[in-house]
Order: sequence, then structure tokens, then C-alpha cells
Amino acid sequence: MDTAHASAAPDYADMTLDELRIALAPEIAASAIFDGWNETALVTAAEMAGADPDILRLAFPRKPGTGQAMDMIDAWIASVDLAMEEAWPPERLAELKIRERIRTLVAFRLEAVAPIDEGVRRAMAIMAMPQNAARSLKLGWRSADIMWRLAGDVATDYNHYTKRAILAGIYSATLAVFVNDDSEGKADTHAFLERRIDDVMKFEKFKHQLTSRDYELPSLTRFLGRLRYPSR
Repeated sequence: MDTAHASAAPDYADMTLDELRIALAPEIAASAIFDGWNETALVTAAEMAGADPDILRLAFPRKPGTGQAMDMIDAWIASVDLAMEEAWPPERLAELKIRERIRTLVAFRLEAVAPIDEGVRRAMAIMAMPQNAARSLKLGWRSADIMWRLAGDVATDYNHYTKRAILAGIYSATLAVFVNDDSEGKADTHAFLERRIDDVMKFEKFKHQLTSRDYELPSLTRFLGRLRYPSR
């Protein structure tokens, strides 16, 4: 018996329910490939990980409609967020240009879910249901916010919101391409991502040029003053 491996195994019994949700979310996502995002996936995930299924049911209690499924998807997305933060801390990203920081983070997320693309497809179908729209937007915003913070964004004005809304849209659109991409190594998805990031960088450049030219624009107050008190 490999004692080093055994000692490294997580002790699910000592975890809080919040910790258990995140810890077992990847196993649930893997089970969702075959079983869907439901209680069957919960039980399968618990058995695969050596956890108590009853405790996992407490972590993800049954809810009306797709509430339980959304809880599982929420925890799974949070686990991807956490893995991304651990793999790409700000100090590591600081070596890259801003464009590469964003591309790297989105690419990391795609690589993280590549083995379970069918589970991703099933999750997106649930998230697209009208009753889940508001929560899905919130989850997309949360991931986009983490990516921008890792990339070093400190904006607090309207840019804070526009950047996150745009990135959430890019990531969502890229995932939609990803789950239907049969190209070698998901090449079409990565090409799509590059084009979308190009669009964002062009927009940011245009916005910077526009705002930096503000000082060149005529002052409306000065202009009206001249109309009222013309120079002699």
C-alpha cells in the first residue's frame, strides 16, 4: 500500500458542506457526462471519491425544478475558478501583456473542462433555461470578475462593469463553440477566442483614444460664454 498516496487522500468526513461541495464538484461534473446533473451523478461521484453519499446529498439537497442541478453547476464553476486562481496567480500573469493574460485564463478554463465537454453541454442547456437565466448571468459575472482581478484590473468606474460584461459574453460564446467543436485540439474554438479578444483589444484601444482626446474637444462652457460675451 502506498502510504504517501493514502495520507494525501482528502478526508471528506472532516469537511464542512461548503468545502465538500467544491472538493467533489469535479467528480460530479465527470459523472454528469453520463448521468446528467442530477442525484444519480451525486451518488456516483461520492462512490468514486470514497465519500458518504448521504452527506453529499446534504450538501446538494433536492430542490424544485433544476435548483439542485444549478447548485451542482455553481459548485463546479467555483472549483474551476479556484483551480484557475491557483494555477495563474497575479504575480505569474504579471509577466504577460494584458491581452495574453486574458487569453491565458480563458484557455486554462477550456483546457480544464475539455475532458468533460458533454457535461459542459448538459450544464449549458440547464443554465439556458429561463428560470435559471439570472443565476447563470451571476455565475458568468463571478468568473469574469475573478479573471479581470487576476489580470490586474483595478478599475472602479464604468469600465469595471463593461469589462466584466464583455468578458463574460466572450467566455459564454466561446464555450458554445467549444462544446460543438470537432476540430483537432479544438483549434476552431481557440481561433474563435483569438478573434473575440482581438475585438475587445480594438475596442479598448478606441475607447482609450477617445477619452485621451477629451482635452482637444472644445469646451462647451467656454463656447457659450463667448456667445454671451464676445471678445472685442
